[in-house]
Amino acid sequence: MIYNIVFFYIAAFGFLSIIFLTLRDIRIYHRTKIISYRKGALRGMIAGAMALIGMIVTIEYPDNPQVGLTIILVAVYINGKGKREDVFGDAPVIKRVFGETMIKK
Repeated sequence: MIYNIVFFYIAAFGFLSIIFLTLRDIRIYHRTKIISYRKGALRGMIAGAMALIGMIVTIEYPDNPQVGLTIILVAVYINGKGKREDVFGDAPVIKRVFGETMIKK
């Protein structure tokens, strides 16, 4: 019983991390108009949908949560960092985490 809650938290963390990185890519693309961040955001939306499915499977089948967690693992792999341009320079870590960049017009 307690393991099911732990598996849910693992699944939710995977889903939320994918969504956070996708929103960050969207913000960077909106500010810089660099195509690689747009592709990363689109890939993140697909991976986020897949992770949501994995989280639902983990919740719905508590006797076999490995299936849902495997789906989330594949989603995290799909969301992996692709080739991106350096938009941060020597910015501090907190600015990198939240995707603060210079606005390009």
